Amino acid sequence: MGTPAPISRPRRKRRWTKWVGAFLIILLLWIAAIAWAGKTVWDKVTKVDAIPTSGERPGEGKGTNIVLVGSDSREGLSAAQKHDLGTGSAAGRRTDSIMLLHMPDSGSPTLVSLPRDSYVKIPGHRKNKINASFSVGGPQLLVQTVEGATNLHVDGYMEIGFGGFASVVDSVGGVRMCLPKAMKDEKAHINLPAGCQNLDGKNALGYVRARYSDPLGDLGRAKRQREFLGALMKKMASPSNIINPFKLKKMGASGAQGVAVDKDMSPWEAFKVMRALKSLSGGKGQSIQVPVADTNYSTPAGSAVLWDDKGAAALFDALNQDQSPNVKP
Repeated sequence: MGTPAPISRPRRKRRWTKWVGAFLIILLLWIAAIAWAGKTVWDKVTKVDAIPTSGERPGEGKGTNIVLVGSDSREGLSAAQKHDLGTGSAAGRRTDSIMLLHMPDSGSPTLVSLPRDSYVKIPGHRKNKINASFSVGGPQLLVQTVEGATNLHVDGYMEIGFGGFASVVDSVGGVRMCLPKAMKDEKAHINLPAGCQNLDGKNALGYVRARYSDPLGDLGRAKRQREFLGALMKKMASPSNIINPFKLKKMGASGAQGVAVDKDMSPWEAFKVMRALKSLSGGKGQSIQVPVADTNYSTPAGSAVLWDDKGAAALFDALNQDQSPNVKP
């Protein structure tokens, strides 16, 4: 008997193996590129000492609480950009918006606006408008003030200035918003028609800053800020932006100017914040404002916003227990 001929493997199986190997190599390269883009952007973000480490602080409750701040920082803006955005040339160390994001251990997030004119106790100082804490003592005193006013333990801090906000909006090609009526505000440098439209960085900045043209003043502005923030995060987190490492790097680098986070925050924690804000724009969770008793409360610091003590306490107690608060938007 002759020697039997060797059995050859089907060529189809070899091709399949090669395709799997090529796919895995491409996948690893893509993951590496995403990691490279993320690290490059994160390294450009300013790290600040925002979380208090001493003194009396509220005990840790359930979930995670992040203070989100929109400041009037002009850092990184040229004279031409300041003129184009209508920001003025002040050095800038005030808050245009203050929000508290609660991310529960399980369930949907809650975003709460704290009006910048809220009349509260500032640690080490007398009562004043809440944004005065930022002007006097920066992020750490603001966080201390928020903790004292809400009795919630703050776990993280994120801040974005004028330049970073406008740049990131432009980097994603603008954000679509639907205006129920036209908005004209000379101080915010906008003249927007009613209806759905794509807002570029300049108009978006004016849209979230405008309050003199809003019948509800600062409260109306706070509602627009929450809505726009959710829409922006949804646009940023779209697959076309996230899966492309070069677009991700460009988008992040544009927004990194004027962005600050507390020094202990990790990129993963920052990503979870973005994911929570995106889910709010999709109708998951609540986007609300702290209950208010008086929007024109007379104080030594001028007209201020007085919280509804009972309603505010119920809201923050519910968040501390990871319960859904019963508050109107």
